[in-house]
Amino acid sequence: QVQVMESGGGLVQAGGSLRLSCVASGSIFQIFAMGWYRQAPGKQRELVAIMPNGGSTNYADSVKGRFTISRDGAKNTVYLQMNSLKSEDTAVYYCNARDVRLMNYWGKGTLVTVSS
Repeated sequence: QVQVMESGGGLVQAGGSLRLSCVASGSIFQIFAMGWYRQAPGKQRELVAIMPNGGSTNYADSVKGRFTISRDGAKNTVYLQMNSLKSEDTAVYYCNARDVRLMNYWGKGTLVTVSS
């Protein structure tokens, strides 16, 4: 059984910052990449940032220069530092872990609300 758990969401004013954390645990095969996705009301889930092992980090254009993803590979943990938050960043943020077999594991999500 694999568990992926996010934390760190909440309510913040526009221009503020939040840091999301996620840990993957359990019978998870070797992780290939970890990342963050988000889903705003009435919209499809979209990639925010992803960091593969030894590869280049990929960010959505809308968050480049404001969000930073980082990982602790030894702890199967990924973080998302979000600065200069905007109202359009309001969404449920989901953590994703992908193993070398390309199996995807998802957390239940954490809500980020940015008030203008």
